[in-house]
Amino acid sequence: MREHSQSDEDLEINLTPMLDIVFIMLIFFIVTAVFVKEAGVQVDKPFAVNATDQKRVSILIAITENNEIWINRKSVEVEAVRAIVEKLHLENVKGTVSIQADKKAKAGITLQVMAAVRLAGVPNVSISTLKDR
Repeated sequence: MREHSQSDEDLEINLTPMLDIVFIMLIFFIVTAVFVKEAGVQVDKPFAVNATDQKRVSILIAITENNEIWINRKSVEVEAVRAIVEKLHLENVKGTVSIQADKKAKAGITLQVMAAVRLAGVPNVSISTLKDR
């Protein structure tokens, strides 16, 4: 009968250092990630000749063709936009707000939402459009 030597038992692989590194990387990516708040609905955006890409958009507000306002997958009233944007803006002070208004949405609603966002203290507000073909 064969005797087991000490070296046979030491062949076990220690995964602890690898798991430590994986968890440290996970924490790093979570801390450094910029979380984008989704509006929750799809809108048919208009085309614009001078459309430019926006960086650091952290809050998306959608206005549907039925003039409903959506923030974070919830329908909200125009009167509540300012308070919601203030709260979300505190989470990412360097972020901006992008308003995604449907082609058929009333311009008055879009302007009311834009005014509420500016009153909430967000200096950079943009209207989301598609680049002209």
